[in-house]
Amino acid sequence: MKPLNNQPLTRQRKIIHVDCDCFYAAIEMRDDPRLQGKPLAVGGSADRRGVIATCNYEARSYGVRSAMASGQALKLCPDLLIVKPRMDAYKAASREIHAIFRDYTELIEPLSLDEAYLDVSDSPHFAGSATRIAQEIRRRVSQQLHITVSAGVAPNKFLAKIASDWNKPNGLFVITPDQVEDFVAALPVGKLHGVGKVTAEKLARQGIRHCSDLREWPKLALVREFGSFGERLWSLARGIDERAVQTDSRRQSISVENTFEQDLPDLAACLAQLPELLGELERRMARLDGSYRPGKPFVKVKFHDFSQTTLEQSGARRDLDSYQLLLGAAHARGNKPVRLLGVGVRLVDLRGRHEQLELFAP
Repeated sequence: MKPLNNQPLTRQRKIIHVDCDCFYAAIEMRDDPRLQGKPLAVGGSADRRGVIATCNYEARSYGVRSAMASGQALKLCPDLLIVKPRMDAYKAASREIHAIFRDYTELIEPLSLDEAYLDVSDSPHFAGSATRIAQEIRRRVSQQLHITVSAGVAPNKFLAKIASDWNKPNGLFVITPDQVEDFVAALPVGKLHGVGKVTAEKLARQGIRHCSDLREWPKLALVREFGSFGERLWSLARGIDERAVQTDSRRQSISVENTFEQDLPDLAACLAQLPELLGELERRMARLDGSYRPGKPFVKVKFHDFSQTTLEQSGARRDLDSYQLLLGAAHARGNKPVRLLGVGVRLVDLRGRHEQLELFAP
């Protein structure tokens, strides 16, 4: 194994990213075979301004997507069946899947109920073959839970996550160390973690459409153009990602952000976006385990000139009225057109509190 782009030689990691295929919808179709083959979504009802949590591939063919308002989804697909989430069923299935993971490694970083990173660098199974471990995990999930998962195998988390999406649904894609350089060079910059539509358009205006284009820019030039994110872009364009799989990373907050194609001109336009953002926030909150308690709500506003502000309030509720008040106060700090809105909640780590109590108990 040779160093990539003059990077120091380190122990090669073997990372698997596992992602369930339309997880909530897959559980619903498994438990009610009458739903098979029909456009199906899991989410809130349209008459109560509900939001789609996830949908199956039949629904996606009509343009239905997660975080979409249920009313809009029904306009795209009038025959769409929308069922209420059954979080207990999804959590039970997630526990079964994680039990399978633990047969191969204890180095597991859950991202949500339906996806996780696994570090199998030192796993003794299948003579240390990450590819064969991923194949076996996929086979066992299919056999035991009767749903499908896609998996990506790569030397780091960044590439493993891209790989898991490469052959979805029900797919496996492997990027070996000697394939990294050529694979990443051809990768569109829109595939890079953190590059949304607006950043991709900004890169395109600079003539940067693929990572091979990005590699032509010195690191300092990228930092001048994109701030601290420029350094991350420089590394990702070379397939470099040193992040370890975090087996016990405890969240400080949970949030939802949206960058708009057209700047929102005033506060009224911003307020109109809140229900959809809050619907997605509630969906993400529902995926947390019981070791967290929601704390202070907060909003983030990034104005058209890239200045931004975040405002939170202790004791405030997590309802629409409270977020409207927070957003109004945050918007007044700049009173300019808005390019990005975010809503979130600080989290209280109940497990950490319990451990502290035990530590200091007499």
